[in-house]
Amino acid sequence: MSDLPAPSSTGVRIAGDRYQWLVAWQGCVTAVRDAAMRVPNPVVAVGVEMDGVGNVDDVVLYRTEPPHTYMQVKYAADSSSPVNEEYLLKPSDQGGPSILRKVAQAWQQLAGDGLPVDLALLSNRSPDAGDPLISLRDSRTQLLVPKAAQQGPRSKKGQARSRWAAGIGLSEDRLLDLLKVLRFDLARDVLHLHEHLQMLMFAAGLRFDEGAMHAGADWVARQVADGQRRLSLADVREAIQSLRLEAGSSRAVLSVATLKPDPMAEDADYAVDWADHFEGASPYVKRRPLAPATWAQLQADIEAAPFRMPPGTTSIAVTGSLRLAPAFVVGAAFRMVTGVDLAVAQRGQVWSSAAEYDAVLAPDVDEHALGLGPDLAVAIGVAVDPTEDVLDFLREQQIPVSRLLVLRPPGGAKDNAIPDAATASALAVGIRGLLRRACRTHPAIHLFQAGPMGLALLLGNRWNRLRPTTVYEDVNGQQVYEKAFVVDA
Repeated sequence: MSDLPAPSSTGVRIAGDRYQWLVAWQGCVTAVRDAAMRVPNPVVAVGVEMDGVGNVDDVVLYRTEPPHTYMQVKYAADSSSPVNEEYLLKPSDQGGPSILRKVAQAWQQLAGDGLPVDLALLSNRSPDAGDPLISLRDSRTQLLVPKAAQQGPRSKKGQARSRWAAGIGLSEDRLLDLLKVLRFDLARDVLHLHEHLQMLMFAAGLRFDEGAMHAGADWVARQVADGQRRLSLADVREAIQSLRLEAGSSRAVLSVATLKPDPMAEDADYAVDWADHFEGASPYVKRRPLAPATWAQLQADIEAAPFRMPPGTTSIAVTGSLRLAPAFVVGAAFRMVTGVDLAVAQRGQVWSSAAEYDAVLAPDVDEHALGLGPDLAVAIGVAVDPTEDVLDFLREQQIPVSRLLVLRPPGGAKDNAIPDAATASALAVGIRGLLRRACRTHPAIHLFQAGPMGLALLLGNRWNRLRPTTVYEDVNGQQVYEKAFVVDA
């Protein structure tokens, strides 16, 4: 493949505009979901390139009550210039004020009447890990304080504070006041923005395919071109209807991340962030907790979710990257008897525990006698056939099971064996029905899974009137599997 040519200045400008329209559409989707979920102080309108708000006018999120959020959106074509002191304090190409001075001037204007404000510098540029102040950014709050306020004037932090204050024409105390409300929302590359926006659309009950996402951004661009800079909730709802983006109802968000950080964590009603607690440098190799973290701790965090969701929650969007055993436990934490509808984005579709189906789908069954003890082993083989690996593991580890049942969808194991949510729900019910009969003479179940994450979630959601179940995870080690969780059933 030949190298791509460097983008032209026009190409960079177009890409930057597109980035801004996507950020604005994200604010529009937030307004829709806020209204549906009745969140306190919801976003009620979105401003784009607004007059009268200084240099933080690119995207404004207006709420019922202050603080409103004022964003300066900065797009870069490459990673040659990270966000650091030089980038923030450098005068513009025309010799005008620096980025940080412009933000400071807008802050003084907006906060002059004593009302609280929320400022954000949002960019796909990365933070400079070597910068004395930017390196102190808290990834949870995106703020530089309180760490930026620590240590005396002779320290590296203190000297940097002095340069920043002088560079924007403020005292150090006023600089720190600014840094208490200025978020550095950095490293928002285009793919990250797309993933976050699509999952937000999923949680808001909208179509969330790429076409739907870009249709929303195109609508924002048209409004700006027509001079419509403040987009009300009514405007957004009318656009959603005309663009045919409706796909369901808004949902509360449960974020569970074990493989990589979840962009939706900041929007979640409850987030379990275990991406740094799993072994491996890449999401593709993360399969087990990194000591001293344990499976039991992860299970406790997941099982706390029902008590952390908003009161009266009846529908939940599950986001994040998680393997099959944790997905099963998430489903089990919100079992169908609780009356909660769980949904996950699976292959561009919504797989919901409330999905209707025509008839129960009974799995094909193979049975293998083992005679190692009183329990029952079950292997769900949807994407691949795990029979040999499971049999080897059971024998080598002397797991106390009398037999192994291998359950497959009719037609056998293959990548596309489950095409949609209706099939997944029908198969989950079929598996549960078969196992209710099969486990009557066994005190416990040992469960192994090889299939789509959405099926694991729906199966856990329906796992009742069975037996206490040990759930194993494929850790791709010498013994292939590892005991992860024990679920009461």
